[in-house]
Amino acid sequence: MTSNNKNVAFIGLGVMGFPMAGHLANQGYNVTVYNRTTSKAQTWMETYSGQLATTPALAATNADIVFICVGNDDDLREVTTGTDGVLQSMRANTTLVDHTTASADVARELFKACESKQIGFIDAPVSGGEAGAVNGQLTIMCGGQADIYNAVEPVMAAYARFSKLLGDVGSGQIAKMMNQICIAGVVQGLAEALQFGQNANIDCEAVIEVISKGAAGSWQMENRHKSMLDDHYEHGFAVDWMRKDLSIALDEAKKNGSTLPVTALVDQFYADVQKMGGNRWDTSSLLKRLV
Repeated sequence: MTSNNKNVAFIGLGVMGFPMAGHLANQGYNVTVYNRTTSKAQTWMETYSGQLATTPALAATNADIVFICVGNDDDLREVTTGTDGVLQSMRANTTLVDHTTASADVARELFKACESKQIGFIDAPVSGGEAGAVNGQLTIMCGGQADIYNAVEPVMAAYARFSKLLGDVGSGQIAKMMNQICIAGVVQGLAEALQFGQNANIDCEAVIEVISKGAAGSWQMENRHKSMLDDHYEHGFAVDWMRKDLSIALDEAKKNGSTLPVTALVDQFYADVQKMGGNRWDTSSLLKRLV
């Protein structure tokens, strides 16, 4: 384990945040964690070296960088600008990095709140799922000022294989929306292809071996086709979360004049999966509604 002098706080120890904070601890950072459900923070403490705080504000008191990974815009506001939020205690010339998949509007809102206190801010949603977080192989899409990003990028490298600054604050969230739009269409196409193959009584495994090497190949095809054929949908990123993300993208599309017919349709397909009781199934469960 390396030794680092920075004090960091990590707010939100869910499926993604738990291992991300763990990688920071393993890299020798002085990590203080907070989670709304205290038992998760206690479990983290049993696994890694660090401190536990009872409020976000207390977690951030001595932090040079505060990382956040929570559920949605409302959760984000609660742990940042709320009564016990991190902005109540963060010092000037520190940095807030938000890994939540949230709206571009709330990112800009937090930037202004941070700016008024001379605190740096980066919106930095991640992609790679639970496996990416556990293995320290996340992709991070960032928005903010270059000097702030350059200062925090080496720290985020503890759990990232790649990160990039894409523009002003909000750019990271826009990029994450684009990411989810792409995933929705690809997974639906894969689900339809697998159902088509099953109905044609062809060896779908053999077909995927061939077409994954050509223009149809994708991460989803490579990593999800087998579990889809096995009717296994326990891979971490839940349908409920995807619908939240697609809702954010569809709302943003209304603001910027974009037309997202495929995304809107697949969002309704995920609503069908929810009606089947698949709220916690992973996003590849689109095949389930076809068979």
